[in-house]
Amino acid sequence: MTYPNQWSAASINPKKGFRIHLLVFLLAIPVMWIVWYFTDRTYPWPLWSTIAWGIGVLFHYLGVFVFKKSTSN
Repeated sequence: MTYPNQWSAASINPKKGFRIHLLVFLLAIPVMWIVWYFTDRTYPWPLWSTIAWGIGVLFHYLGVFVFKKSTSN
């Protein structure tokens, strides 16, 4: 007995994936900065996560909207 693959290329929505990634970024980064603010503020450690994750979101955006793959076979 075989089951259809629910993760086929037709069911993947890259724009929705980017929106979810951006939403999680926009919710998590302020939380990290709030934790930093209410704890030891001597070194801005969330800056590294913000920059790195921001670069990841930028490349995700470029991959989905700028350098999108052709869907024709």
